[in-house]
Amino acid sequence: MSRIRIEGLLAAFPKLVGTGKQHTYVETENVRYVYQPIEALYLLLVTNKQSNILEDLETLRLLSKLVPEYSLSLDEEGIGRTAFELIFAFDEVMSLGHKENVTVAQVKQYCEMESHEEKLHKLVRQSKINETKDVMKRKASEIDKSKIEKSRGDKGGFKGLQGMGSGRLESSFGEMSISSSGSGFGSGSAFGLSTDVDSFSTKPKGRPPSSVSAPSKGLGMQLGKTQRTNQFLESLKAEGEVILEDVQPKAAASKLAAAPLTDPITLTVEEKINVTLKRDGGMSNFDLQGTLSLQILNQEDGLIQVQIETGGNPGILFKTHPNINKELFNSESILSLKDPNRPFPTGQAGDAAGVGLLKWRMQSTDESMVPLSINCWPSVSGNETYVSIEYEASSMFDLRNVVVSVPLPALREAPNVRQIDGEWRYDSRNSILEWSIVLIDNSNRSGSMEFVVPPVDASAFFPISVQFSATSTFSVLKVVNILPLKGGPPPKFSQRTQLITENYQVV
Repeated sequence: MSRIRIEGLLAAFPKLVGTGKQHTYVETENVRYVYQPIEALYLLLVTNKQSNILEDLETLRLLSKLVPEYSLSLDEEGIGRTAFELIFAFDEVMSLGHKENVTVAQVKQYCEMESHEEKLHKLVRQSKINETKDVMKRKASEIDKSKIEKSRGDKGGFKGLQGMGSGRLESSFGEMSISSSGSGFGSGSAFGLSTDVDSFSTKPKGRPPSSVSAPSKGLGMQLGKTQRTNQFLESLKAEGEVILEDVQPKAAASKLAAAPLTDPITLTVEEKINVTLKRDGGMSNFDLQGTLSLQILNQEDGLIQVQIETGGNPGILFKTHPNINKELFNSESILSLKDPNRPFPTGQAGDAAGVGLLKWRMQSTDESMVPLSINCWPSVSGNETYVSIEYEASSMFDLRNVVVSVPLPALREAPNVRQIDGEWRYDSRNSILEWSIVLIDNSNRSGSMEFVVPPVDASAFFPISVQFSATSTFSVLKVVNILPLKGGPPPKFSQRTQLITENYQVV
């Protein structure tokens, strides 16, 4: 089968899959698609219509068991990272289009078996590398010896000059002055030459001062920005341009790099909230998605179990990873691998988010669950539009780095902000007014902003976008303890908790 034929069959599959159907196969004139959903992806088996569908379903079931064995995250990115491992495993299951009589354990064993030819090839390659390194060392030592002998020969030539006059020659020299000791062939020295050769170490104080002095502070060439340049950059900033300032590399790296892990085990609880509020009151969408991820630095700490506590919110639906023992979680709230002899993956270089253990989701129509409500009241008076915006924050969370972005009509100059609780910034390029509050806690659960713009329709100020973060979550999920399976004291661990906005709007 050609590559074009395979790509055509795969391209036609999404059009044939229907929604709300119970069966997991689709037939066309020539082929049969047998598929199985795996979270947001499909595991697809393409056969001809003469094949035994029962055997095809058995093959598909075996392949679906192999996928979570090699890919910890069942999304497109996770499957892409383990594509070659999955191809090798699938190749052990099927041979020339027919299923082999193998199990999951046998496939894993076949894929992990060592090859004698590969091991021999690696040994030969390593021996060649070591031999090359030895040759390099010998060549380097020969070059060093030749340099030393050459320097000795040069010093011997200079010492021969001592017999030609009364000059004195030091073993190491830094300065040389040749002066006549009389007219003609003066007395006392051959050829009337007096040779003084002094080294830096023997005559450091006698050196004449250098004719090039160091420039004084504030003089010479300066690489910093001048006052005129700064004024030009400030004018660009006022117009909404994004100016990248010159920063020290260390400072930039410290800001951009994530905080390094210091504890052997780190568990991260992250919730992303999507809310759509109506401008006239009410809520049309509230969707919350959360994850619990695990990061382990040392391999010896991988054989563990994670005991958690949830807030008991009946509206939250939890879902464990396919490799997690679901029965143990439902009965004792303990997250453990199905195979107790298999450790959790270690290291933080591969995935900054860690290994996902648990997911949850909550949807609600209760407006009281909203952490932050925004009310916008535009009113036209004469040749001006007065806009009053107020926020009301729930007492459930302390919100940090709150930014309310209000779209504005195209303006020649910044709007006239008459009153504000916090700070504001006008982005003239995108015509957006940003209202920022560093922290919303019990001292400022409500606040307002008022500004004036030329007359415009009220719909020009929507949709309003909101961004914020919090250190507490809706699920109130807490890691109680880490249980080592190999015995001994429980390892040290830390927990990070974060609530962030993904799409929070007022429309």
